[in-house]
Amino acid sequence: MDAPLDRMWARGRLSMRQRVGRLRSKWWAVAQCAAAAGIAWFIAAELLGHTTPFFAPIAAVVSLGTSYGQRLRRVVEVTLGVAIGVFIADVLVAWIGTGAWQLTLVVALAMSTALLLDAGILFVTQAAVQSIVVATLLPDPGAALTRWTDAVVGGGVALVAATVVPAAALRRPREQAAAVARKIAGLLRAASHVMVDGEIDPALELLADARATDRMISELNEAANEGMSVVTSSPFRRRHKEPVRQMAELVEPLDRALRSTRVLVRQVGVAAYRRRPLPSAYADLAADLALAVEGVAVELSANRMATDARAELLAVGQATGLVERTSELTGDAVLAQIRSIVVDLLMVTGMGQLEATDALPPPAR
Repeated sequence: MDAPLDRMWARGRLSMRQRVGRLRSKWWAVAQCAAAAGIAWFIAAELLGHTTPFFAPIAAVVSLGTSYGQRLRRVVEVTLGVAIGVFIADVLVAWIGTGAWQLTLVVALAMSTALLLDAGILFVTQAAVQSIVVATLLPDPGAALTRWTDAVVGGGVALVAATVVPAAALRRPREQAAAVARKIAGLLRAASHVMVDGEIDPALELLADARATDRMISELNEAANEGMSVVTSSPFRRRHKEPVRQMAELVEPLDRALRSTRVLVRQVGVAAYRRRPLPSAYADLAADLALAVEGVAVELSANRMATDARAELLAVGQATGLVERTSELTGDAVLAQIRSIVVDLLMVTGMGQLEATDALPPPAR
């Protein structure tokens, strides 16, 4: 009874750490949205004299969001979407009044207009949402220009804020890439222990851990996309474009390396479940590869291409051609996955696909 409770407690603490980490990684975006909302309201209310500048902070916050990716496009889409939705709703409410069928017509026309302009999904959604707000909550035909101005104010504030991006958004790609490399190293080391011990429970726990790693690649993709968006849109960060681009190019080989590691873990789990021992040399290979991958993680953490870790990876690759083969299909699959991981990680060090593949000797017969 205690074991399931302990596992639930451990997972709960891990989940809370992940949530706190997510909040910590987004603190700047949250602060930026809050400040932009306040500034947009101040400009519209105090400087322009608008009584209730509802749309100014709304446009600012929705434009910025908590993601740095495609911010400039969001600013344009939200500002235009709000303007179109407000304009259409104001015109129609003044003409036909408010009610269920009037609201249906207003939303249909707002969305249709946005689609005719070949707009994105955010543009279309904002046109619909703002038309609903005007038609139901704020039906004041005389305030059409004022509300459109509020939307422009909010978009303008968001546009300025979008160019002010902290260095953290540029560090995230390499930090997440290093985290993926460390995870691969941890899985390989645990797989090596399972190969030696042959215990089924640790093998099953390791398999569950490996299957939960999809999120890491998603976060790496998101970090790389955000980093590229930042260096493209912010004039203050464009000098970082080349390092960020290099890190973005590592997403694919790291993704493949992690997937190959999951396959290796599954094969090791199958061997433990069926009580089929694997050669001790394979366990040594996995342990040595884990050390080499830790070297990759160290280089990525230091914002360097992992060229200094290449020699260790090549040494493991050479060793895969010298170990004795096993007659078991599962053993062959484990060796094949180790070789595949080495090739993928050699690409992380800057080698091309064919170059990395040719660097490994053929396996022993």
